[in-house]
Parts: sequence; structure tokens; C-alpha cells
Amino acid sequence: MKALILVDIQNDFLPGGALAVPKGDEVISVANRMLNADFDLKIATQDWHPSGHGSFASSNAGAKVGTMGKLGGLDQVMWPDHCVQGTKGAKFADAVQMSKVDHIFQKGTDPAIDSYSGFFDNGRRKSTGLSEFLKSKRVDEVVVLGLATDYCVKFTALDAVQEGFKTTLIRDGSRAVNIHPEDGAKAIDEMSKRGVKVIDSADFLKLRV
Repeated sequence: MKALILVDIQNDFLPGGALAVPKGDEVISVANRMLNADFDLKIATQDWHPSGHGSFASSNAGAKVGTMGKLGGLDQVMWPDHCVQGTKGAKFADAVQMSKVDHIFQKGTDPAIDSYSGFFDNGRRKSTGLSEFLKSKRVDEVVVLGLATDYCVKFTALDAVQEGFKTTLIRDGSRAVNIHPEDGAKAIDEMSKRGVKVIDSADFLKLRV
């Protein structure tokens, strides 16, 4: 059984959003092509922060966006307020064919710890339920794409490997924040070294024909 996982293709991560990923909108056409491919399950993750989340620079006196701080005992990037529950920024991009998505898993709901991965919070203290759900459906392979390569996509893919799933990253269906210019490339290299297959969508879909 194979599952597609779309990671956080939400308005706040698109150009003009509160935490815009450069060229983040370019993943949408790839996501839609993949949604129209033959998968047993199609999943989307959704960043879903309460107002005043601890990862927001605005919630930490004197913190500046893009600098490092601490949250829940872990190193934490201080982000702009983004994907706040119930806001337009937290909604999925209108152009994504969400009607084809079977299930949505929300993350980042605990104000005391961030959650990059679609599977766990950053301290692996709580599960989102995604791993348990996939295993209950006898899924053994997942294909991951979305936003952003160097954060939520990377940690979702790495957790998928750790949870025992054969894992593939769709490279052209992901874009990086790149706080540092090489962050995206380093993330792809790390995923590859840790067992994630990296492939572009055209090549992946040819293999599925």
C-alpha cells in the first residue's frame, strides 16, 4: 500500500504569505499531478498553530524573526506568526485539488513545542496519529512533497523512514526556506543519506505507468 503525503501547502508558506517560501507556489502543479496518480491513500499535513505559539518571535520578548531561541528545551528558530488556527494563512492553497485528499493531519497545535514533522512534535513527545493511521491501513511506502524542504518536508521524510516506511521525496515538488543559502541542498543530501529515495515527479510517474 502506498500513500502520498502533501506537507503544509498552505497560504502562509506561499509568496505573499506570512512565512513565504521562495517559489513555494511552484509545488502546486506538481502536487496536483501527484494527486491524480494512483495512490492507495492521499494525505495532507496542516500547520495549525494556536495564537501566540511559542515558536513565534512575537511570543518571545526581544526575539527577532530568523534567530535562534529555545522552546520546550530544544533549539528553536523564531518564526513570524504563521498558520494560526482559523486564519486565511492556515488554509490550504486554493489551487491544490484538496477534494482528492483522503485525510488531513494537523500539527503544531501545542503552544509549548513546535512540530515540523507530520508524524511527531520536535521532541517526539506526542504523535499526530499519522504513523498509527498509515500502519492501520497497511501502508508500507510513502511519497512526500511540499513545504518546506529544509524543515517540515525533511523531518516528515526522516520520521517516515524511522517509522519503517519506504520513503520517497519528490524533489521538484518541494521548495526550501533557505535561511542559509544551502539549507535546501543540505536537507536533500541528509534525507538521501538516511534512506530517502530522491526523484523528480516526471521520473516517478514514468515508473508508475
